[in-house]
Amino acid sequence: MHVTRRFTLTYAAIVLAGTVLFITRGLAHHGWDWAEGENFELTGVITAAQLGNPHGVLTVSANNEKWTVEVGQPWRNERAGLKDAMLAKGVEATFQGHRAKDKSKRVMKAERVIIKGKRYNLYPDRD
Repeated sequence: MHVTRRFTLTYAAIVLAGTVLFITRGLAHHGWDWAEGENFELTGVITAAQLGNPHGVLTVSANNEKWTVEVGQPWRNERAGLKDAMLAKGVEATFQGHRAKDKSKRVMKAERVIIKGKRYNLYPDRD
């Protein structure tokens, strides 16, 4: 009985440690710590799109530069009114959000997407 209890406690500790590691890594990836606090706007043409979980990633050509723009998860895009076909190669769009703190990286996370004058608010709770 004593060995079984020790095994159960050890197993529980391992599961708890793994869960904490998983959650903190997930938060670090999906948080906003890597991005500047200032608002940023980018207008360009989508040259490639990978939509799906954990979030969509667009390659955008703007001012002769190649940018990576993160958009929302499929449910977030849908809630905002964006359909996958609207984020396709050749579409011109304006993205408002936050760029990477490291200016050598041309990466941004979009809070809003504007296509043909229509605004799609991915994160209505953010400014």
